[in-house]
Amino acid sequence: MTDMLTNDMRTTGQICAADLPDIARGAALLGTGGGGDPYLGRLLAERVLRERGPVDVVHPEQLPNDAVVVPVGVMGAPTVIVEKPLAGHEFRGALESLGAVLGRPVTHVACLEAGGLNSMTPIITAAETGLPLLDADGMGRAFPELQMVLPTLDGISASPMAMSDEKGNTVVLRTVDNGWSERLARSATVDMGCSAAIALYPMTGAQARTALVPGTLTLAGRLGEILRVARAEHADAAERIVEQMGGTVLFRGKVVDVERRTERGFARGLATLAGTGAHAGTEMMLAFQNEHLVAQVAGQVVASVPDLICVLDADTGEPVTTEAMRYGFRIAVLGLPCHPRWRSEAGLALAGPRYFGYDHDFVPVETLAAAR
Repeated sequence: MTDMLTNDMRTTGQICAADLPDIARGAALLGTGGGGDPYLGRLLAERVLRERGPVDVVHPEQLPNDAVVVPVGVMGAPTVIVEKPLAGHEFRGALESLGAVLGRPVTHVACLEAGGLNSMTPIITAAETGLPLLDADGMGRAFPELQMVLPTLDGISASPMAMSDEKGNTVVLRTVDNGWSERLARSATVDMGCSAAIALYPMTGAQARTALVPGTLTLAGRLGEILRVARAEHADAAERIVEQMGGTVLFRGKVVDVERRTERGFARGLATLAGTGAHAGTEMMLAFQNEHLVAQVAGQVVASVPDLICVLDADTGEPVTTEAMRYGFRIAVLGLPCHPRWRSEAGLALAGPRYFGYDHDFVPVETLAAAR
């Protein structure tokens, strides 16, 4: 990221087209298999930045208290978004519709989540509108449901929320709580073809400073750079990432089966891996709902939400999304600690394993690793 990767995370700067490969790669890692296709998002963002120039980036601590900050993203099944890519105008439509409802102009754009495509959509929006981009996101990773953001823990409402599709349809929701925002927006997304641009969680600058995870874009750029350099040096990308993030390599193996289906606007499924090297003779099961939720080895949980379960191609070090995973892929599975607020009682109630229907309590990935 121009003038940012070598400086403090509080430094302002700009993002230009040349910065996007590292940011998209790092965000795909943080996206834990979800957040949409990073390559597709990067292509869209590159085109807009080359046409309109770089976007300005601001750290949350530099926001005025009365700023109007709006996160944006894409809602829908990643498998569908690959086949039905965005036209590009959807984000401006959603943002303008929301601004009209708010009765005051939006001053800053932010990432809803750190994911491949959804790390690029705010960049596209900032370039299209000329608004500055906040170096922050709503969760420090990607989650499948839109109420699963830290602003929910701060009592910030997802609505009014605006949605827009490639045909020009726009929907504005006012809901009683963020769970209903997810339910009603998911239904509208299905009718829109299982993908829609969304603008939601309008908040003040003062709220954004406490509710959002700061430095996400900078971190994504650094992680992407680590992966790129590791590949150039023929080094072990997985080991470099866990060293940087304080995580652990959970498993190395080959994909032997993937069960995948699109259901109610989600890509749901289960991947089976056969161990190689030190993990030969063992089997890992990866359950996902857009993002990887639970990893089990020999029937034992080795990582689960809200911690990050990340998959890298064993040869290239490139992050592998849930929709791209195929039979025969040789991969490394990483477990990385989540943002500390997700490990609180309220955070686990919102996005812990029991919320997704799994019959086990959350145990931090580093504790599980130590026990093994």
